[in-house]
Amino acid sequence: MLLLDPAGSPQDGMLFCPNMKTFLMKKLNEHKWMANRGILFLFALSICLVSCLNWIIEKPSFVLREIILSPSSLTEVNLFLGLDVQNPNRFDLTLKSFEYVVFLNNEEIGTGRLEKEILVPSSSTTQVQVSVIAKFKDLGGSLKTIITGHDLPYKIEGKASIKTAFGSRYFPFSKDGRINLKNL
Repeated sequence: MLLLDPAGSPQDGMLFCPNMKTFLMKKLNEHKWMANRGILFLFALSICLVSCLNWIIEKPSFVLREIILSPSSLTEVNLFLGLDVQNPNRFDLTLKSFEYVVFLNNEEIGTGRLEKEILVPSSSTTQVQVSVIAKFKDLGGSLKTIITGHDLPYKIEGKASIKTAFGSRYFPFSKDGRINLKNL
């Protein structure tokens, strides 16, 4: 049964059905639910992509290439470490920050932090120079090995903040090896 508007005046010739308002409210709620479901789906998809970032991004590696000594005082020395940052991915990485602890001859000699951003192109190696301020007393037998040019065992560990087109991640790293100081 169709009636005129409850106020008694037709609005632009529209007829009013008492159940029409309920019907329209249900349809409006269905559309809201569909829109919210779409937003929820996009949110869940973005969470999945971020959580799968470990599958997409391979960890960059850090290799010590050289050590340069520069005495800064009678008790301290600056060690400039030449590192090769290797990007095994098929896309560029940006090294946003880099915190590290350096060990020579299994003894911790110092820590450092690199704050400037460095672009590491896809499938390539970028050379980075970082510094460590060490006390002569902390170098122990490592100083003798550095001066005489023998092989020196090293270890670098810490964490790196990497930015890509897929997002940002922190990667812990630890690299040890031997550096041949005769060839430097």
